[in-house]
Amino acid sequence: MHISRLCRILSTLILVSPLPPALALEPSTIPAITPPPALPPAMAPAPAPPVMPAPRSPALPPATAPGPTVPGPATGRVPGLLAPAAPGPTMPTPTTPPSQVLTIEELQRLGLRANGLVQAANFQIKAAEAGVVGASAYPNPQLTFMAGPQHARVVPQALPANSHRQFTISQTIENPFLRSARIDSAEAGVDASHAGLEQVRADLAAQLRVAAYELILRQEVARVEASVSDLMEEIRRRVRMRVDVGEAPRFELIRAETEVLAAASRKEAAQLNAQRARIALIQLTAGALQPDFQVTGSLTESVNLPPLEELRETVPAVNPEVTRLEAEWKRARRRIDQERAAVLPSLTVLLSNFQEAQYTSNLAGVNVTIPLFYRRRGEINAAVADSERARGILEFRRFEIGQLLESAWQAKQIAQRRVDMFEGGLVKEAENALEIAQAAYRFGERGLIEVLDTQRVLRGVLSDLLQARFDLQAAVTEIDRLRAYYPKEDLE
Repeated sequence: MHISRLCRILSTLILVSPLPPALALEPSTIPAITPPPALPPAMAPAPAPPVMPAPRSPALPPATAPGPTVPGPATGRVPGLLAPAAPGPTMPTPTTPPSQVLTIEELQRLGLRANGLVQAANFQIKAAEAGVVGASAYPNPQLTFMAGPQHARVVPQALPANSHRQFTISQTIENPFLRSARIDSAEAGVDASHAGLEQVRADLAAQLRVAAYELILRQEVARVEASVSDLMEEIRRRVRMRVDVGEAPRFELIRAETEVLAAASRKEAAQLNAQRARIALIQLTAGALQPDFQVTGSLTESVNLPPLEELRETVPAVNPEVTRLEAEWKRARRRIDQERAAVLPSLTVLLSNFQEAQYTSNLAGVNVTIPLFYRRRGEINAAVADSERARGILEFRRFEIGQLLESAWQAKQIAQRRVDMFEGGLVKEAENALEIAQAAYRFGERGLIEVLDTQRVLRGVLSDLLQARFDLQAAVTEIDRLRAYYPKEDLE
């Protein structure tokens, strides 16, 4: 709405300016500032261009400005031209593929499926699940076979040579406490991997959403700057004509040329910023977007968030980083149990069969390691220290995430107040100031410089309004990231 009013004001700025008699008959070709699609202009439909009669000859007089082109009849012969040739065979024209149009939620789903970090987190879950399989496996039995010749050393003639062989089977019976602690530690690793995947998704979804809003912001700024640049070009042309006929000082032309250069610089910078935002989105989606993709969205979208008290209770419980750190702490505590259970020995059952020419013997035994000199004190202390480290990180991050929530909420409140302030008073005051400067310029009380300065102030206020709307959406996105709120359908 405000940008539309700026368009109307700037478009009528030159129409009401005093012109010399030599320029009174010149057709008005003042470009209008194109407003962003999020803020449709409420302007009356422009009158249709006048239909001029066709010239008698295709050549125009040197001193006559070119008028609007008059289309010829749909069928038949145009006067003054040769008859059209017979139509030949129609060749098929290649159709260009339509541009990719996505909403912000569709963009988030596409990025969450295509980004390599999400795929890496999925493979990390598979690796953790494989670790559970390995921790739950029973030790394999061991088979030992030995055979060889036997010769008598004292009386070889009395004891002929023969051969003997031996089979030995050993099976380790694990300590049940050690096995249970190892399995629990591996399962905690799976929980940590799942929480890590959720954290990667939440962070990536927030980055995609902020990048999409930034692209919308940069595109709107680029449209406004392009329209302002075209308007400055037209102003310079008219000021140059007034200077040539002696109705304006040359200083106004110098100032107009300076404004044109500044507007062209802002236009180029805005276009480059829009292109950079587009490249950032393509990078986040791992190249899954087409180069000419379009994002349907607006900076004026409604903001729906739970109350702050509810967020303070739910965010620490559902935040994926807190969940991951809790799983890491649980795994560290299970490692302590595992190291303490490793002090108790595991049993190895042995069965042996020995055969020779005269005798066969069967033996059974047990192999036990007695923790007499070393009771794994170093491993236990290391596990305890690692558990305390994980607990400290968890407590710190839980407090820090709470402060991040408070900061994001305050940023949302500040951005909302700025938006209300701009929409409620500042933009209106800047528009009124431009109208007053325009009226003063019409009656010759002010020069063109004052009008351009007032127009620049209004453009700056509108830019600040767009930035405030973007800051509001970015703050809401940060809160959604902390509570892991993003489109989760069709992601499994």
